[in-house]
Amino acid sequence: MSIFEASPWAPRMLAVFRIVAGLLFVSFGTMKLFGYPPGPSEMGIGGILEFVGGLMIVLGLFTRPVSFVLAGEMAVAYFQFHQPQSFFPTSNNGVPAVLYCFLFLYLMFAGAGAWSIDGLIARSRHNR
Repeated sequence: MSIFEASPWAPRMLAVFRIVAGLLFVSFGTMKLFGYPPGPSEMGIGGILEFVGGLMIVLGLFTRPVSFVLAGEMAVAYFQFHQPQSFFPTSNNGVPAVLYCFLFLYLMFAGAGAWSIDGLIARSRHNR
């Protein structure tokens, strides 16, 4: 394998990427819904989307539609809460929202990768 060829490990690393991103996103939801880990907290739809959506991303369940919703949530969060403070994400603490938005946009097109419920569903439908 050269640096110019696709790695045979790409689907597995996509799964690792998805699982780690989902676990981190769940922590934002648990902070808002349950106060853990402690931090600035606000209840509401954002916490529910982050907790439930993050778990679905970790499991690789309905990854594409869930990623679409979560990318939208992060775009709204950025423009509603961060962008009014400053134009630059590095100045308005909006970098995580921007990164999550594009991470979820990527997952919307890439799918869940290996080790996912989506993959199990696709394989079972293909075997019929």
